[in-house]
Amino acid sequence: MRWIHAAGRGLLVLVVIMAGYVASGARVDEGGGGGRGPLTLATAGDLTGYLGPLLRGWNRTHPGERVTLVELPDSADETHAQMATDLRGGDRGRFDVLNIDVDWTSEFAAAGWIRPLPRARFPLKSFLPPVVDTATYDGRLYAVPYVTNAGLLLYRKDVLAEEGVRPPRTWAELERDAKVIAPKHGLAGYAGQFLPYEGLTVNAAEAVYSAGGTILGADGTRVTVDSAAAREGIGFLARGIREGWIPRQALTYKEEESKQAFQDGKLLFLRNWSYVYAVASARGSKVAGKIGAVPLPGPHGPGTSVLGGSNLAVNAHARHPDSAARLIAYLTSAPVQRQVLTRGSLPPVRAALYEDPALVRRFPYLPTLRTAVLTAAPRPKSAHYDQVSLAVQAVVQDALAGRETPAAAVRRLARELAAISDR
Repeated sequence: MRWIHAAGRGLLVLVVIMAGYVASGARVDEGGGGGRGPLTLATAGDLTGYLGPLLRGWNRTHPGERVTLVELPDSADETHAQMATDLRGGDRGRFDVLNIDVDWTSEFAAAGWIRPLPRARFPLKSFLPPVVDTATYDGRLYAVPYVTNAGLLLYRKDVLAEEGVRPPRTWAELERDAKVIAPKHGLAGYAGQFLPYEGLTVNAAEAVYSAGGTILGADGTRVTVDSAAAREGIGFLARGIREGWIPRQALTYKEEESKQAFQDGKLLFLRNWSYVYAVASARGSKVAGKIGAVPLPGPHGPGTSVLGGSNLAVNAHARHPDSAARLIAYLTSAPVQRQVLTRGSLPPVRAALYEDPALVRRFPYLPTLRTAVLTAAPRPKSAHYDQVSLAVQAVVQDALAGRETPAAAVRRLARELAAISDR
């Protein structure tokens, strides 16, 4: 789904953005290794169509440093594959600046594909604290946070109000409401993103973290997943599929498919990113005005979300690294970050925006999202993250589909992760 913006209004907004950017005093013309000229920015598919207008604003005021936007597939796995293939070439490749998933930073840095960046060049102290850590590897800054995210539990507030119950805070409450209330209103109970792709890694990690477990140690090599907490977390999801309060169709859901099911009025509860709140609340949606958002539940209270979002990195062989750093400073400046939220419905990394009264009125989930981000945990940090994620996806999918018990799946996952670590 893409949002179409009126040309006249868009031009006015872009003028305001650029004026604010210049006024912000961002120092973007020093350091960075020199080299200015045109750039190519690679990103996963822009689902809300906001990025093109932002880059046209840059191009209008930087004619010698024009940016060409390359949109890769919506799927994180496919985007990762295309970026990795391009970067492995060893020469300049197609992409100068890369909008990468936060959990690819360690992998790309360890492989030598992206260049370290000077911390002093970017206003990192103005960002939400947890997001900065996602941009570092081995103590150095290899990217700059661009958008952040944390999973939320979206729910039909009209249905819960009619039943006189509050949004669930625990797994037991979620399970009860999904079993009892949802069928009374012709709805399926609960869904997340359970197709074997990066989204399943996220959902599985959230279940394990919420139960108090981990997947890898802090060093990225020690395997910690074989635990009672991991068995409890994976078991909770597998039980939902087995008992039917998670519809079996959810085994085919990615972000967009699950969003559409919720937006079409088919689900009582949905775990997804915050952009779904804005999209499903838009005019024409069957659930507009009927949506609430709370932190993800856990076994005994609020659970733990995975820290999502993306970072901006510079190809180690970029043609014009100084222009690349200047573009990153522009995209992470305060006025542009505001437009990332208002035009793209994506959570900004600038902390002050979450306390802006006008923005909170327009996006009432912002305080909940801020809390979720500040308490979120990263996916396992590993120089072999792509292999780690693939192992999690394959094993957890087998558990959810009933081909393996949660206990057996956790033991198998521990063995596979140990083999990856040994390699």
